Amino acid sequence: MKRPLRPDEVKIWGMVAATVHPRAGRQIPKADVELSPAVTPAHLPPPRPVAGLTKPPPRSKPRKDLDGIEPNRRHRIARAREEIGGRLDLHGLDQARARAVLEGFLARAWNNGWRAVLVITGKGVQGDGVLKRRAPEWLAAPHLAHIVAGISDAARHHGGAGALYVALKRKPRG
Repeated sequence: MKRPLRPDEVKIWGMVAATVHPRAGRQIPKADVELSPAVTPAHLPPPRPVAGLTKPPPRSKPRKDLDGIEPNRRHRIARAREEIGGRLDLHGLDQARARAVLEGFLARAWNNGWRAVLVITGKGVQGDGVLKRRAPEWLAAPHLAHIVAGISDAARHHGGAGALYVALKRKPRG
């Protein structure tokens, strides 16, 4: 949880914000929190909000055709009662490379008999990263239907919104 700003911090932030100007063709976004006029020095103009510090849009549910993991199973994975067989970090990869690496990783995990894996996509710059949006679509692909049982956002200690639990189906005996 964030702590409230101290008066000296509000003063410094006001001075910094007063020097920021929007890029050409951009408008100044409305401030989410306004500073108290009693704390702002009289010789400075009112502080302007900095672009990019506004709240991101509410997150939509990225899954379309793929079900989430059953709540009890997700809880077991998050609490380490069901082992996470492997972890895959997709940071720094472009979409094509990330998809190929993800599909290869899932095939190996399924062949090894793992039942759950953690895929770290990252959140992106403003919480709307491309890999974060696209990974659920890739996992719902028809050619992975025999491998992927479901997906769910990871618990905070496993990466939170920047990671996914992927539940894998059992490999048939034989």
